[in-house]
Amino acid sequence: MGAMPAWARGTLDGTLARRGSDVLSGDYQTMTVADAMFTTGTRRGPGVTVNGTIPGPLLRLKEGQNLVVDLVNDSSMGTSIHWHGLLVPFLMDGVPGVTMAAVEPGERFRYEFPIRQAGTYWWHAHTLQEPMGHYGPIIIDPAGEEAHSYDRDYVVMLSDWSPMHPHTIMKKLKVADAPFNFQKTTATDNYPLSGAERRMWARMRMMPTDISDVSAPLFTYLLNGHGPEDGLEFAFRPGERVRLRFINGAAMSFFNVRIPGLAMTVIAADGQDVRPVEVDEFQIGNAETYDVIVEPGAGDAFTIVAEAMDRSGMGLAMLTSRPGLRAQVPPLRDPPLLTMADMGMSQGGAGSMTGMDHGEASAGGAMDMGSMSMRDTSLLPPNVKVGPGIDMVAMNPVDRMGDPGTGLKDVGHRVLTYKQLVAARMNPDMRQPTRLKEIHLTGNMERYMWSFDGKKFSAVTDDPIRFAFNERVRVKLVNDTMMAHPIHLHGHFFELVNGAPGMHQPRKHTVIVQPGGSAQFDLTANEPGDWAFHCHLIYHMHTGMFQVVTVRPLDGGEG
Repeated sequence: MGAMPAWARGTLDGTLARRGSDVLSGDYQTMTVADAMFTTGTRRGPGVTVNGTIPGPLLRLKEGQNLVVDLVNDSSMGTSIHWHGLLVPFLMDGVPGVTMAAVEPGERFRYEFPIRQAGTYWWHAHTLQEPMGHYGPIIIDPAGEEAHSYDRDYVVMLSDWSPMHPHTIMKKLKVADAPFNFQKTTATDNYPLSGAERRMWARMRMMPTDISDVSAPLFTYLLNGHGPEDGLEFAFRPGERVRLRFINGAAMSFFNVRIPGLAMTVIAADGQDVRPVEVDEFQIGNAETYDVIVEPGAGDAFTIVAEAMDRSGMGLAMLTSRPGLRAQVPPLRDPPLLTMADMGMSQGGAGSMTGMDHGEASAGGAMDMGSMSMRDTSLLPPNVKVGPGIDMVAMNPVDRMGDPGTGLKDVGHRVLTYKQLVAARMNPDMRQPTRLKEIHLTGNMERYMWSFDGKKFSAVTDDPIRFAFNERVRVKLVNDTMMAHPIHLHGHFFELVNGAPGMHQPRKHTVIVQPGGSAQFDLTANEPGDWAFHCHLIYHMHTGMFQVVTVRPLDGGEG
């Protein structure tokens, strides 16, 4: 008989996770990881807590302090903490196999580093404990004055949770074609597709609704650990300004965030202040953060809606002037459909399939999902490894930083795009990049293989991406797949090449690269060490879309 799984032991022990985060502040903390059971609504399944809660504790820190955290592993799996977005020495970065060994059951590890910045960030395991609840928020108050005034300050941590164990989910993704897409097209559905379009998708062995690998009802979407039925409330008084710090800590879900009837003023992205921009909705990819200010006025209650990008479900909370007040919950919108732009066949805009017959769609020769002969691999640079790990090549991968995100182009109200982000302060490095580094995001969706430049990560055989210390480089990410990828570089901020004026390109640690499109950022490689670089869709990362970035002085020595 095999060893009892962690979640089953949690059941026998009666350990039940508490929803929401306790607040930790000060220079020294202990964070204890443990197996647990988690419940939301009528669902129950395995969870992993830190200090007994899901999410784990909110760390409320101060710019300029020193932080010491003792991580205690009382769980049954190896663990770690990655301080997402924090500038830390690379040996404190918390990535097993890159900066440290996993902290095994019964072991402890001490993290110690100075707090060099302010803003909204988060922490999480860099293992498959993350989808089970091993994550939590960080707020770092500035050493000086706040840039904005507000009366209340709330974290809104978005996540997804399933009673199915992450190892089981990943196994099913590998052995079955789109096992968790519950919005497949059929001959009798109501999707606005012509017969020719349906035949085209069938020939490609793809679905125009294949937006997310894992979706509801497998997932319950959580806000601060509370599902839609759990009644999460954020209080306000009429006339107050409320700061909401949105953090996407989900394993696999993008969210479209809106508060019907209430405008949101975006004031920070990935912890970095931006010039205020008023919007009605924004899409937030995995690992991104956005801070917004809202002014509810004399309203009674407003619904905070975090709708999954594929519109299979939503997370909910109420912004309310009195306990128990409820605003109307909007229905789920119709699922979005992939477009020609998502196939990398854009003519400069986000085109649609309407009006294209099958011959037009396949004329480019780069779209057959199952036939190697139908892909124009000559479009790829020579460093990209062509093989079974690539089932698509984008023909015309244009810059899509002006795209609001899948399904949000024609919603009829103001939606945030990267092109609207302008840094509030001048960038610290005014040098022009000295070279261009192009990296292709590649994959085979049917076989569930993901990679950079056609090569699945191998710690044994892979050469890292190398940058010289203090080098100024422009990185171009080309997405040859039909899925959006949130790409995260550890240990650094980079500046989006988004057309922002002067030296005010917005600084971020994570960038969404739209399907079939490209995105560019400028990087000053001024943090020496070995840093993880990966897609933040956790099952993409764990199946190969991961690499190590090495920053070393020009002489090759230690920096």
